[in-house]
Amino acid sequence: MKPFLIFIFLSAAFAVTAQNYNVSAIPDSLKENANAVKRMEEFHVIIKSLDKVIVKHRYAITILNEKGDEYAEYSNNYSSLEGLSDISGNLYDASGKKIQSVKKKDISDVSIADGESLMLDDRIKRHNFYNRQYPYTVEYEDEQQAKGTYFLQSWHPVEGDEFSVEQSRYIIEVPAGYKLRYKQLNTSQQPVISQNSYAWELKNFKAIQYERYRPSFNSIAPSVYVGADDFSFGGYTGNMSTWLDFGKFNVTLNKGRDVLPDNIKQEVHKLVDGIPGKEEKVKILYEYLQKNTRYIGIQLGIGGWQPFDAKYVATNKYGDCKALSNYMVSLLKEAGIKANYVLISAGTGYRKLQEDFPASYFNHIITCVPNGKDSIWLECTSQTKSAGFMGSFTGDRKALLIDDDGGHVVSTPFYTAEDNLQSRIINAVIDADGNLAADVNTHCTGSQQELQHSLMHEATKEERDKYLNNALNLPTYQVTRSDYKETKGRIPVVDEYLHVVAPNYVTVSGKRMFIEPNLFNKTRLKLSPDEQRKFPIEFSSSYKDVDTIHIVLPTGYNIEALPKDVSVNNDFGQYSIRFKITDNNIDVIRTMISNRSFFQADRYSELVKYFDTLYKADHSRIVFVKKES
Repeated sequence: MKPFLIFIFLSAAFAVTAQNYNVSAIPDSLKENANAVKRMEEFHVIIKSLDKVIVKHRYAITILNEKGDEYAEYSNNYSSLEGLSDISGNLYDASGKKIQSVKKKDISDVSIADGESLMLDDRIKRHNFYNRQYPYTVEYEDEQQAKGTYFLQSWHPVEGDEFSVEQSRYIIEVPAGYKLRYKQLNTSQQPVISQNSYAWELKNFKAIQYERYRPSFNSIAPSVYVGADDFSFGGYTGNMSTWLDFGKFNVTLNKGRDVLPDNIKQEVHKLVDGIPGKEEKVKILYEYLQKNTRYIGIQLGIGGWQPFDAKYVATNKYGDCKALSNYMVSLLKEAGIKANYVLISAGTGYRKLQEDFPASYFNHIITCVPNGKDSIWLECTSQTKSAGFMGSFTGDRKALLIDDDGGHVVSTPFYTAEDNLQSRIINAVIDADGNLAADVNTHCTGSQQELQHSLMHEATKEERDKYLNNALNLPTYQVTRSDYKETKGRIPVVDEYLHVVAPNYVTVSGKRMFIEPNLFNKTRLKLSPDEQRKFPIEFSSSYKDVDTIHIVLPTGYNIEALPKDVSVNNDFGQYSIRFKITDNNIDVIRTMISNRSFFQADRYSELVKYFDTLYKADHSRIVFVKKES
C-alpha cells in the first residue's frame, strides 16, 4: 500500500479505546526498512484563549530492533510558562500483552543543563523502560498547559529515518472567531475543518531510507506548522500575521533596554571618536565586547525571549545571545552607528524561516550593522570570532531583522567556494624502509578554517593532540608538532603547520615500492550503483581544495608505473589531479571545487560515476622498481 494522507475530522478525538499492539498486526510494508513503527498517535491542541493552551498527547511506538531504541524513551520539557502533568505509560511485549506500567518514582525530573547557563527554569521529565527484548511497544500519554499562544505545537508524525507510521492524528480546537494559520510541507492535502476544529491524519506511511546527499529530513517528511495571528506570551501581547507585525512584538520586548551606564558611554567615545570609517569602529567595539563579556545563558520565564538590559550586561560582564546582541546594538548606538537585533535559526538541521508563514522558528540572536550592500554581521556570543564572519553556524540562511517599524526578512552572508578555501603544501621524505616524514602547511579560509579556529581557541593541548592524531587519512602516524596562526577578517584565515611521521607508509615488496602519493586529501566515498534513488541530490555548501605535494624518494629506484592525470568538469564539480616524476622526486597537484547545488534523483547514476572517478584517482599508486646493481 502506498503511503497516503487522509484528512478527517474526529468528533470524539481522544476517546481512549483498547489498542492491539501485537507486532503481527503491523503490515509487512511498514516493517520493511524500519527500526520503529508508530502504531498510533493522538495529538490534540486546545486553544482556550490567547493565554491558555492545552496539549494532550498519546502515542505508541513499536521498537523492532536495537537501532529503534532511541524512540523508546519518553521525554518532555516544562517551565514556568508551560506546565506538564498526567504522565502515564505502559510497556507491551511482541504479542501485545502489557508487562509493565510507568511508576511515578521512575520518572526523572532534571534541569535542562547546557553547560553554559547560569539560570534556567526549563526542566525535563524522562522515563525509559530499558527493555531489550525485541520487538516491544511503548505507550505514553501526557498533558501540557501553556500560558500563551506564541508557540503552537506543530505536527511532525514521522520522527526520523527508518521510522514508519501506522496512524497519527493531529487536531486543533480554537475559540469561536479565532483565526488559525497553518502551513503544510511535503503534502498537498488540506485539512477537514468542522466548526472550530482542524484535523489531519497520516496512515500507513512507509519508512524513509537515508540517502547520501539527500535534502534535510524536514524538507522531505510530511509536517504541519500552525500559528496564531493575535497572541499572548509572558504578559505581553502581539500579532504575527506578518513578519512586520512579528517584529513589532520584539520591539516591545526590547524597548528601553539599550541604556548604557555613563562609564561605558565614556569608554565607547574613548575607543572610537576620531576613528575614520564605520567598519573600523564596528570592529573596535566588537572586540571590546569580546574582551569584556562572556556568554552565559539566563533564561527564566519571559527572559528566555527578552534580553537583559544593557546596564545589566555592563555591570555583570556576561549575558546570553539576546543580552549580548542587545548590548552590542547599544554600544554601536552610542558611537552613532545604527545596528539591528536579528532573530535567526542557527546550527545544522535548523527549522528554515518560511517567508510566507510568520512563526517563531528561531533559536538564536545576532547583530547586523546595515552598510548598503555590504552589511556587517556580528556573532556576539563568541569571544574569538572575526567581526563580520557568520560561517556555517548562521551563514547562508534567512533571518528576521528587527527595526523600529517591525521585522524584515533578510539573508545572512553566503560563502562561495573561493571563500571556503583549503590550500595545502606538503613536503615529504620517504626513507629506504618506507617511513614517511612530512611538513604540512595548510592555509584555510572561511568555513574551512572553523575546525582549526576551534582547535586553537576551544581545545586544550591534550584535546588538540588527540584530535590531530586521529584525523588524518593515514593508517598509522603521529603528529609530533603543530602550530597555528590566525588572521581575522570578514573571511578569516588560519594557517596550520603540522609535522607528521608515518611508519611503513610505503609498501615495499621485493624490488618494488608502491606509493599512494596523494597523502591526506582522499575521497573516501563510494556510492552504490544498485541504489534506487528516491530523493533529489543536494550539495549544501561550497568549497575549494588545492593540494600541492612534493615527495622525495630514496635513491636507486626507477619508475615502473605512473597513473594517468585525471580531469573532470561537470555539474557536480571540478576535479583534477596531475602526477610528475623527476629523478627521485614526486610532484602531485590536486584541485577539487564543489558548489552548493541541487539535482533531480534521476541523475544519481551520473553521481555514482563521478565519485567513482574521484575515488580511483585519489587512491592511485605509483610503482617503483629498484635499479639493478
